[in-house]
Amino acid sequence: MQPTADELRRNLILGALAPVERNRLARHLRAVDLKLGSVLYEAGGSIDQVYFPLIGVVSLVADLGGDTFVEVATIGHEGMVGLPVFLGAGPPAERASVQVAGRALTMSAEHFRHDVAVLDGGLQLAMQRFTQVMFVQLARNAACDRTHNIRQRCARWLLMTADRMRRESFDLTQEFLAQMLGVRRASVSEVAGELQAEGCISYRRGTIAIEDREALSSRSCDCYAAVRDAVRAAYDGL
Repeated sequence: MQPTADELRRNLILGALAPVERNRLARHLRAVDLKLGSVLYEAGGSIDQVYFPLIGVVSLVADLGGDTFVEVATIGHEGMVGLPVFLGAGPPAERASVQVAGRALTMSAEHFRHDVAVLDGGLQLAMQRFTQVMFVQLARNAACDRTHNIRQRCARWLLMTADRMRRESFDLTQEFLAQMLGVRRASVSEVAGELQAEGCISYRRGTIAIEDREALSSRSCDCYAAVRDAVRAAYDGL
């Protein structure tokens, strides 16, 4: 069954397309659940499907060996999982896995390549804009990890996740948050406790709720706003 018009517009890449182009693309798309922990593709493997998240968070994770994994980027409703397919690159260098459960529209990589080539150009332009967003995020992540403390980075990640979930409450374990930040769980537990005591968030049984977004934003680094503004600028006017 083809996705509904509302589902198509919930992903920013698809929503930026002209209705005619979006409807032609919809013939190859189907809706799927993004289940927590699901691996969408492996480093060094093939990418057979691309995904346009509607809600949820997919993480790109680098395996550094010795059971050490580091997140390099995250993708939500602003993008597509499977960028190497668009770029015509070789096998991916990172694993793509679902860190916050949600829903996405998916199509085969073969159909995606075909549609990029034959549609009127809107899809290619939107994908180019998303590629720029990823460059901004990768640059900011590298700088953020070197210069900002765990508290700032944690606040930033929680705000980004809420934006991608389109709600202020979402399921997230401290284990996953620690992996995203590249720190020990004990460090995340300490920071989360501080943010809860200050009224920024509440945390119970694996569910985090942002209670005071303004206060949480004041504790985040400016990397959150930089990436958010890059997303807004990417699709403005398309």
